[in-house]
Amino acid sequence: MRVNRILLSSALVVVALVIQVSVLARLHLPGAVPDLLLLTVLGLAMVYGHVGGALVGFAAGLLADLAPPADHAAGRYALVLCVTGYLAGLIKPENGRIKSATGPMVVVVAAAIGSTLLYAGVGALVGDTAARHVGLVSLLFTAALYDLLLAPFVVPGIMALARRADNDPLAETSSAGKNATDISTGWISNGTGLKIGGQRGGLGALKTRARTRTARVGRIKGVKRL
Repeated sequence: MRVNRILLSSALVVVALVIQVSVLARLHLPGAVPDLLLLTVLGLAMVYGHVGGALVGFAAGLLADLAPPADHAAGRYALVLCVTGYLAGLIKPENGRIKSATGPMVVVVAAAIGSTLLYAGVGALVGDTAARHVGLVSLLFTAALYDLLLAPFVVPGIMALARRADNDPLAETSSAGKNATDISTGWISNGTGLKIGGQRGGLGALKTRARTRTARVGRIKGVKRL
């Protein structure tokens, strides 16, 4: 990943984790907690692609596993967000821009439900039965509802920041300068009929033509005198 991608992703992930732990987790909403960290990973994955989404998801999930007050095994949420980021990155278009909001909203709902199921499934493998006490159906419904309501305020802004940071103004400037140089060089060559590297040869041809014309003029004058 590029340096600007790493810096932006790190900053967004840290801010999302702080807000989720200090604000959203303390709202005591029924069912699930709005997953701002998941939405951040989705927004970045839909711009960076499946590889970048998997890397960002793994790093964000691992940070969430280690951040207090984590009450589950380390690496559990990292696996969930890594898989989610990879799958979300598969819908990235060629130009990096998504024209319709329907696709991202469907991705948000699918990611909320899929990540909850995957998190509960991994928890069942390691002996965590907390999802059974809460109720898996209500947990899935509230997770999808909360994330869907929060997504329009988070995902578009994150995608816009990612696209803006992914552009390299220096590279664009150097490319524009190179194109301008090529255009000016081609214009000079086409306009004069002489290549820049072969100007000496062109001047020599002009001198030869001038001498030939002078010799012809001398011959004509000599004929007239006779």
